[in-house]
Amino acid sequence: MVSIDTASPAVYPFVAIVGQETLKQSLILNVVNPGLSGVLIRGEKGTAKSTAVRALADLLPEIAVVEGDPFQSDPADPRGMAPEVRARFAAGEALPVRRRKVRVVELPISATEDRVVGTLDLETALKEGRKTIEPGLLAAANRGLLYVDEVNLLDDHVVDVLLDSAAMGVNTIEREGISFSHPARFTLIGTMNPEEGDLRPQLLDRFGLCVQVEGLTTPAERVEVVKRRAAYEDDPDAFAARWAEETAQLRDKVAAAIALCPQVTASDAILFAIAERALKLGVDGHRSDIVMLKAAKALAAWGGREEVTPADVERAAALALPHRMRRKPFEEILGPHAA
Repeated sequence: MVSIDTASPAVYPFVAIVGQETLKQSLILNVVNPGLSGVLIRGEKGTAKSTAVRALADLLPEIAVVEGDPFQSDPADPRGMAPEVRARFAAGEALPVRRRKVRVVELPISATEDRVVGTLDLETALKEGRKTIEPGLLAAANRGLLYVDEVNLLDDHVVDVLLDSAAMGVNTIEREGISFSHPARFTLIGTMNPEEGDLRPQLLDRFGLCVQVEGLTTPAERVEVVKRRAAYEDDPDAFAARWAEETAQLRDKVAAAIALCPQVTASDAILFAIAERALKLGVDGHRSDIVMLKAAKALAAWGGREEVTPADVERAAALALPHRMRRKPFEEILGPHAA
């Protein structure tokens, strides 16, 4: 089974993760504004990357889905429905609805393109004029989180498919001139150890944000990690209960930021600051500017503000530009306050 039901109390609480503040913030910004196109987390093993991703979904509000629909259609938005569900909706059918937690769908590095995209029964389509679909992982991930551990070890073509779907919000299955499209809006989270190889620059650029994580460097922090992990393994339910109040507070803050984000504005001065930052770094194209703006707005919403500030731009640049640079060292350009 590739999906994890994040309603399970056994999930390690997000708020119990020691340190790794940049990692946690990058994940939260992507759920505040899913338009950021995900985050790439680079770092050595054992630095809470997987733990943070699996815990993230528990912070999100429940979503309504059409019961029995493998594409996780949104019953309130025809644009977010699979074709069959949209046809039923247009015909006036009362769609069966249920509420559930947002899911994390994990993509194994051995996954084939058919497993990711899904397959279409060509024989049935030609003989009966009926499209029979075997949904793939992108269908399961719609309106959720798609987690790819060791994304740098995936076949390049599979990575291309993932990133294209993440950017367009649609997955298309094609065979012999017959096609089927369904919504595929998800937050893409990739992790990798740079020592095992890197992604091509054009693929790196498709991840909205990128963070570098390292092991904790103080004895006190490392001891606290060990203590918390031992307590969790002894009794996951009791450990989660200890952090329930802080988890509820963070969940409320996430929900408030999600609601506020569409209202956040950015002045022309902010837009020029973003453009100038990208130009100084010699970043190709305009994706970096767009991502910086989206990240800055998410940061403002996270801070409870309706207008982007220069500090938001600085922080957004530190998350959106490092993996897109082709000239001077990042710290040299952005200065000591970028991180």
